Amino acid sequence: MKSAALLLTLLPLGACGLHPLYAGGGSGAVAIALTGVDVAPIEGRGGWLVANALRDRLGAGSGGGSSARFRLDVRLDDQIRGLGVRRDDSVARERRTLRARYQLVDLATSAVLLDTTTGSDAGIDVVGSEYATIAAENTAQERLAGIVADQIVGRLALYARTHAVSR
Repeated sequence: MKSAALLLTLLPLGACGLHPLYAGGGSGAVAIALTGVDVAPIEGRGGWLVANALRDRLGAGSGGGSSARFRLDVRLDDQIRGLGVRRDDSVARERRTLRARYQLVDLATSAVLLDTTTGSDAGIDVVGSEYATIAAENTAQERLAGIVADQIVGRLALYARTHAVSR
């Protein structure tokens, strides 16, 4: 009786239209497409962090070898702005913003397949120690690089899924 009730509750889920993005795991179409993406060098420390995070998330094929079918071009805008001001006119809080404009380029045709932006921000407390503030700014940059890389890879995976991109 319980199994019949469970089956009846699960039946509508099959018709919801949701499909797993990474169906097939590492040998699925999306995973294979992502390993065919070469990450072009990105300027600056933030660019180095984002590029490494992208390579880690895209898989082994992103090292620029002959298996690359696509190139990912990324331009970053990394800014720190003071928000709060103390009575002595010193900044009490900062906001670090990392924005990325990225393009997915088909290496065979040089066509831009995807051109979009993403970004994230983080709040930083400015304390009395300059070292602690710099460390907090660097930690925020590292976290933001990972977040932006996750957003880019997610968008690339969705593009690969909807456009049936494969090797």
